[in-house]
Amino acid sequence: MSSPPQPRIPPEEYLTLERRSEGRSEYVNGQVYAMTGASRAHNLIVWNIAGELRERFRGRPCEAYVSDMRVKVDPTGLYTYPDVAALCGEPRFEDAEVDTLLNPAVIIEVLSPSTEAYDRGEKFAHYRRLASLTEYVLLAQDRARAERYVRQGEGWVLTEISEPDGVLPLDALGCAVALRELYERVAFSEGD
Repeated sequence: MSSPPQPRIPPEEYLTLERRSEGRSEYVNGQVYAMTGASRAHNLIVWNIAGELRERFRGRPCEAYVSDMRVKVDPTGLYTYPDVAALCGEPRFEDAEVDTLLNPAVIIEVLSPSTEAYDRGEKFAHYRRLASLTEYVLLAQDRARAERYVRQGEGWVLTEISEPDGVLPLDALGCAVALRELYERVAFSEGD
């Protein structure tokens, strides 16, 4: 989140304003937070994920949405825009506008210095309340590293993939993606 909170508003008012806005904002506990743009590396990683998933979803009942598909965490009231939200099966939406997904199976966030703590902490706490969510993936943008959280019963199990030839399994989507594909054309700083 990037902007200071404004006065609290009801979710209906947020959706009305958001649907008219040219920018994007997140809604948490009655407050709206403007979202900022992303770096080149961030955009390349998201683009690479989308391309890889598109290839793996051909002929299958799976869909992936990038950055502009709003997700609602119904139990907490969070409205947010994950970098990638995906599922296999029938998507469910909040209303006839078909712009707010309710049942992602996998959410992927690309970490940035301004959002990393939030993505790992409070945001993941919200996401864990989604009954449909079975995998949460955090991707670094300063090095090739994926952190994959998988729901197991009431808990979440973390696996880190950072080897050059590592593969990120996405069991809920019935596929896997090589780290080198996710980080294609992404230049890391010396020493990373």
